[in-house]
Amino acid sequence: MKKLGALIASFAIGIASFTPFAYAQDKGVVGISMPTKTSTRWISDGETMEKLFKEAGYTPDLQFADDDIPNQLAQIENMVTKGAKVLVIGAIDGTTLSDILQKAADAGVKVIAYDRLIRDSGNVDYYATFDNFQVGVLQATSLVNGLKAKFPDTKPWNVELFGGSPDDNNAFFFYDGAMSVLQPLIDSGDIVIKSGQMGMDQVGTLRWDGTVAQARMENLLSSTYTEDKLHGALSPYDGLSIGILSALKGVGYGSGDMTMPVVTGQDAELPSVKSILADEQYSTVFKDTRELAKVAVTMVDAIMGGKTPEVNDEKTYNNGVKVVPSYLLKPVAVDKANAKDVLVGAGYYTADQIDN
Repeated sequence: MKKLGALIASFAIGIASFTPFAYAQDKGVVGISMPTKTSTRWISDGETMEKLFKEAGYTPDLQFADDDIPNQLAQIENMVTKGAKVLVIGAIDGTTLSDILQKAADAGVKVIAYDRLIRDSGNVDYYATFDNFQVGVLQATSLVNGLKAKFPDTKPWNVELFGGSPDDNNAFFFYDGAMSVLQPLIDSGDIVIKSGQMGMDQVGTLRWDGTVAQARMENLLSSTYTEDKLHGALSPYDGLSIGILSALKGVGYGSGDMTMPVVTGQDAELPSVKSILADEQYSTVFKDTRELAKVAVTMVDAIMGGKTPEVNDEKTYNNGVKVVPSYLLKPVAVDKANAKDVLVGAGYYTADQIDN
């Protein structure tokens, strides 16, 4: 019995010494709210953050809102109720979260806007994103370079403009960045927007929906380009680019004497990378979301440790209530010439993924 008692006591001491150590490894719950699974990049963002937070000792609560605003609001509220200490939010509509973020703030929860700025709320603590104005500059620069390369003896160039979702603050930065390059060429007459459709109120594409972009391009082709040829299309996202290209191929572009117009993109999604290598889509903009996920995790770690996260921009992103301290990563232009070097070189894709 003495031996048994000693054994039980020893076991109890072992449990007592082990349990606090185990709890010390759990740094708390982090809510990760991603907008949708319809884009591979958001799936990748969410899963990468989930993995990194686990490795850092946190309990991640990852939810995808399926492009449904009430669903995202309910998911975020549930994260707060379950005790999340920090929220990382890729918003569907950056203007709809004020009430739920007030509840989060009242509960002492910090908020990081992830790649999409959350507007009209003073309860957004930090913003992790890419240099979105520069994304637009890269897209427009690539468009102009493509026009010069594919249509060197043609001027003016006929171009149509596509914008992102008007409820996504980034869409305006992309558009403004692009127009900083294109507007001087429009003013000089080198580029003509034959439809006359300009400005985000006319060219925006709600929810970044590729089928909407395809339908709009089909309408433009039937209404404006029955006799004239289209030379280029500014597209801010690969999902729209694929729809635009489908419309173009539907009326014969890319076959016979109908040269495929220059079509830009963003996010380096695999179908678009393959399209670029097949001489259909002209270019995309690569944003290494693995690095963005690391920024978000580093920000959370600083917050949870009582420190101030590192930022590199404290003037650009005014959300209507406050200027949100931000960390901006650099985007990279990708076309056929450098696609493999950039994307395979970064380990984002394997050569087999791109070639097959």
